[in-house]
Amino acid sequence: MRIGCPREIKNREYRVGLTPESAKELVANGHEVWMETGAGAGIGAYDDQYVASGAKVIDKVENIFAECDMIVKVKEPQPEEIARLREGQILYTYLHLAPDAAQTEGLVKSGCTAIAYETVTGPRGGLPLLKPMSQVAGRMSIQAGANALEKVHGGRGVLLGGVPGVLPGRVLVIGGGVVGFNAAQMAAGLGARTVIMDLDPEVLEKVGTHFEARASTRFASKANLEQAVAQADLVVGAVLVPGAAAPKLISREMLKTMKPGAVLVDVAIDQGGCFETSKPTTHDNPTYVVDDIVHYCVANMPGAVSRTSTYALNNVTLPHAIRIANLGWKEAMRRDAHLAQGLNVHAGSVTYPAVASELGYDLLPIEEAIA
Repeated sequence: MRIGCPREIKNREYRVGLTPESAKELVANGHEVWMETGAGAGIGAYDDQYVASGAKVIDKVENIFAECDMIVKVKEPQPEEIARLREGQILYTYLHLAPDAAQTEGLVKSGCTAIAYETVTGPRGGLPLLKPMSQVAGRMSIQAGANALEKVHGGRGVLLGGVPGVLPGRVLVIGGGVVGFNAAQMAAGLGARTVIMDLDPEVLEKVGTHFEARASTRFASKANLEQAVAQADLVVGAVLVPGAAAPKLISREMLKTMKPGAVLVDVAIDQGGCFETSKPTTHDNPTYVVDDIVHYCVANMPGAVSRTSTYALNNVTLPHAIRIANLGWKEAMRRDAHLAQGLNVHAGSVTYPAVASELGYDLLPIEEAIA
């Protein structure tokens, strides 16, 4: 199989779909790897390293899309990339389709086979191709929130860890999954007064046992949520419904109860965001203010720590990429029902139930697509 990896073109996106080491593994399995010139520069991986790994470096990205059987990326394809996709071509990347009608329409019209990292499941549950980026984003959410809390950035002027004689800041983490757990680790590590909220008693028990006295847990009832939001200096939205749009947990009305200069960090923005007032931002302009509340809603947070993120991502995406290349996508999915859950669009049809339901498409069952 000929596998192409273009340079990411989303704002401030420095990650790359394949590291030189990953390219070498694919070449060792008998495949061709075409890298766009400069694709790995954002992680300090340069063209000569890819050539040494057995890959070819291609100047024109249009040639990669025109001649490669599978396109491996990090972020969802941008409009100019969607226009280059073709029938029968495999796209293997993060997609986050449920809140993105335009992207979904473009992929459907292209006729390509789109496999989403974020909906591939694991044998022990969870979303293993999403997990490393969730870990990164969770940890970064506290860094970003702490920065936004500084007065020069529009925040309350609160130091999360406090100092002797001054109480530390209050951090509310909504969601006790991978993002929330990692956010809470960072917040508690700084010495902030940290509260983790979730609807699942088993999740609350798990995180409560881990953090002991370093963080508190509360059931995420509406009354508890309203009270906790009003008290917080920093709120991290860390909720996920796999493949579907995120629920809106904080309304605009609730902002009026918050302290002026408090900060909301919406890690769920890739899936539409979990705050009513959320809208995607970029690393160039990461924050905006609504009703005196600072919002940080960068949709590709891990792109800022591109080297760490790329290697963490390749660790989990490469094994599936090799199987898809070795067996073809249909046979790979017949043999691995977890990989099959990654199929979101195929030959003009939507194959993932949550996306079809959210955006009003007729569903082509995955079982029929791979038959």
